[in-house]
Amino acid sequence: MYAVINDRGRQYRAVQGDKLTLDRLDAEVGTMLDLPIMLLADGSSVKVGSPAVAGAKATCKVLSHPRGEKVIVTKYKRRKRNLRRRGYRHDQSVVEVVSISG
Repeated sequence: MYAVINDRGRQYRAVQGDKLTLDRLDAEVGTMLDLPIMLLADGSSVKVGSPAVAGAKATCKVLSHPRGEKVIVTKYKRRKRNLRRRGYRHDQSVVEVVSISG
């Protein structure tokens, strides 16, 4: 059984026990969250919601709030000797899918 869950406009394929990396959540570590399910597949049957499957939810537990890898952005203008480098790290949250019901 797997589900496609929705978190603030992004979709993730989830199976019970999976660990997903989402954008930073405003929840403490150990908090349980209910996320809406957009598609629920169980063997031969598939339920597709419009936009979410009625009565279906994925319960997730927040494990940690790490930061992503550093991304280096370089801007260069030719013949001007203008080279600018900046780094950026994205805030993330790691959640574990505890159960999928629906």
